[in-house]
Amino acid sequence: MTRSAEAWAKFLATRIVGLVADAAVLAVAYWGAVVLRFDFHAPRWGWRGVALSFVTVAVVQIVALIACGCYRMAWRRLSRSDLPRYFLAAVAACAVLTALRYLTPMDEFLHVRPPYSVTLITSLLAALGLVGWRIAWSAYAASRVRVDDLLERSVRRMDGTIAARFLRGKTVLVTGAGGSIGSEIVRQVVRAGPKLVLMVERGENALYEIDRELRQNGVTVPFKALMVDINDRERMEDVMSFYRPDVLLHAAAYKHVPMVEQNPREGARNNTEATRSIAELALKYRVARFVLISTDKAVNPVSVMGRTKLAAERAILALNADDAPTSFCAVRFGNVLGSSGSVVPLFREQIANHRPVTVTHPDMKRYFMMVEEAVGLVLQAASRDEKAVYTLDMGEPVRILDLAEDMIRQAGYKPYVDVPIVFTGIRPGEKLFEELDISEKSAYKTDMARIYVTKTS
Repeated sequence: MTRSAEAWAKFLATRIVGLVADAAVLAVAYWGAVVLRFDFHAPRWGWRGVALSFVTVAVVQIVALIACGCYRMAWRRLSRSDLPRYFLAAVAACAVLTALRYLTPMDEFLHVRPPYSVTLITSLLAALGLVGWRIAWSAYAASRVRVDDLLERSVRRMDGTIAARFLRGKTVLVTGAGGSIGSEIVRQVVRAGPKLVLMVERGENALYEIDRELRQNGVTVPFKALMVDINDRERMEDVMSFYRPDVLLHAAAYKHVPMVEQNPREGARNNTEATRSIAELALKYRVARFVLISTDKAVNPVSVMGRTKLAAERAILALNADDAPTSFCAVRFGNVLGSSGSVVPLFREQIANHRPVTVTHPDMKRYFMMVEEAVGLVLQAASRDEKAVYTLDMGEPVRILDLAEDMIRQAGYKPYVDVPIVFTGIRPGEKLFEELDISEKSAYKTDMARIYVTKTS
């Protein structure tokens, strides 16, 4: 993945802003030095001469910063080991300006070179100011780092109108409601104005977090936090029979390829059998629309996880019938940036702890989407009538190595220099390239942008 024109523009804009900020700091330092030296009175060469001499000071200071390597360092990272460079630059600039003052003592040069005392005070204030603003910039940048910057494209914001028309006034059940996908489904569903939102989640802490978030945000839509394991058919039937949901969004699943590879029986039980059981209950209790959150790993699967999700897709689609009260569909998409268990939190942890970043293979590629984008498209697909498997257009696949390098740079380090990257080898069940085929031979384009109906055999 090469750096896009937009990324280059941002890089150059940052450097220009940095130079302008440095010039502003130097101007304040020089003005402060002059007024301190002359007790807030104009020197004998006048304020115009002060302004002219600042040009000389600024050029010397910036050249000294360049010569000392201060502009080779990422400004989002400033460690104690970097500080000597800035103070060395201040000393060098002070030495040059002092020499200039010594070599041109004549009054006709007063407007281009400052007095010794002003030079000394300026150098001290400039060093403190330049280091100070970089520390402030580092803190600001750290708080502004966004996962969607890693996509190297604009994040598409979803129009919630379609989802609102579909979900308004309905009882919506979300399984896996505490997970990365499930919790975002809950957030977008409550904004659509449903009658009631049922959050089914077996993880106590995950359920507590989404429940607390909704309460803190003052959500007025009624919602219930239900600590239920989807594998417990009896409990799930209690929920379905009591609340009678109109829409069921099934996000609960095991998603980690290596874990499911090591535990195939549990993967099949949770991903396939539980899905089949819930789908049968949905049919029994006349849920109008059942949506399975699936994955690109179900396309020509080589992993246990992929096979369990493909089997789940087939299980629910087999329940579709012309006279059935429930319409079943599945939505396939790739990886979600920043979700729990994805490479982004792993890379971020490794970088923060100054450990090597681990990439399985230099050519491995994956499809990525922001969680808000994916869920917005899922809800749009859910509003449609097809009893089918939908595939989301996720754009171009991203090379994992490029993602790792971008994250290292985003943290203010240099890949392979400050943070090493090591290749660990493809794990069992992993593909080098995942497949999300939306070509004419594999899918039908719908009238909704980026949503395709997959041709299934």
